[in-house]
Amino acid sequence: MGTGRVEAFSDGVIAVIVTIMVLEFKPPEHPDLAGLLALKLPFLDYILSFLVIAIFWVNHRTMLGIVKDVNARVLWTNNNVLFWMSLIPFATAYMGQTSAAPLAVSVYAAVLALTSGAFALLRFAVAAQHRTDSKLRHHHKRLHFKDFTALLLYCATIPLAFVSVRLSFFIFILIPALYFLPERIVEL
Repeated sequence: MGTGRVEAFSDGVIAVIVTIMVLEFKPPEHPDLAGLLALKLPFLDYILSFLVIAIFWVNHRTMLGIVKDVNARVLWTNNNVLFWMSLIPFATAYMGQTSAAPLAVSVYAAVLALTSGAFALLRFAVAAQHRTDSKLRHHHKRLHFKDFTALLLYCATIPLAFVSVRLSFFIFILIPALYFLPERIVEL
């Protein structure tokens, strides 16, 4: 089976995730500047989450572009990524409604850690198809390191949120910076 259906399904799910996230972003209660300024933190949370989802999507599309065979392992690990990613709107709304309370930031970090871990598992499933190709094996090895680094940072941010919310947000911004540009696609 080709990747077209998996890509279309994933794109649809991710579009719904972003739609839910923006629908959770409510307009101000009062139609004045103070009401609008009260949404500053939830809006920044939305921007961060949108960026995270966009980067997952870009790297997901890049990874699916080199899949040889859409087998059961690829399908289920892909669904695992989409499941955890679907919780990002909840975690974003929770963080926005609590003005980034430590527990909410910790929950957000946990959701991103689980999404990142699921993404790493999907990469392992795709990499398994390229064991005999030295270029792709090297490509996946570099990306495994990046995925594992992101996973460790997100996991570290779960307890760190109770110590420093600001430092947690610094890490939330640092990780997308690692992924901002997708890896160069290896010539097949």
